[in-house]
Amino acid sequence: MESTYHYAAQLEAMRPQLFSFALIQLRDRTRAEDAVQEALIAVLEKPAAFTGKSTLRTYVTGILKYKIIDALRAARREQAWDGDGDAADADLVDALFVANGHTVDMPRQWGDPEEVLAQKDFFRVLVVCLDKLPAQTARIFMMREWLEFDTDEICRELGVSNANVWTVLYRARLRLRECLDLNWFGAAALP
Repeated sequence: MESTYHYAAQLEAMRPQLFSFALIQLRDRTRAEDAVQEALIAVLEKPAAFTGKSTLRTYVTGILKYKIIDALRAARREQAWDGDGDAADADLVDALFVANGHTVDMPRQWGDPEEVLAQKDFFRVLVVCLDKLPAQTARIFMMREWLEFDTDEICRELGVSNANVWTVLYRARLRLRECLDLNWFGAAALP
């Protein structure tokens, strides 16, 4: 097992990415930092619980996921739906699809997903792509795909309708696909 110092240094190096993911969900810097801090403390208090069956990053992210869920449930509040810009979505759909519903270009081959996820920079690019989404869109996408909330839970947490959730998820996937195609799979550099 690694020394406590090296282990702590690895955790500290992960903090910015963990914070970015927490901030997308919690939309509050203090609550996001608290969730990250609680996840890191949980790892440091019980280092033997990390058996090495996954990467340290995967292990810590799993713990953070549950800390975020706890924070969301503790702060149950309904939020007004902001609309998220229908005109921009129409332009995006028009750019990606032709009139018969087929894509303008076939999606690029993204390779083996496990290999892609293993690459450190993928998470940096994904966070940048998520940050480019409207706040409510990113939050709903992360609740569904990362925190694994079902649609009814998302509706209750955010005070939106089932139809709104599915529309937002559709928009988020379109925008993330475009962003990842351009900035990760297309090898264009992000700032």
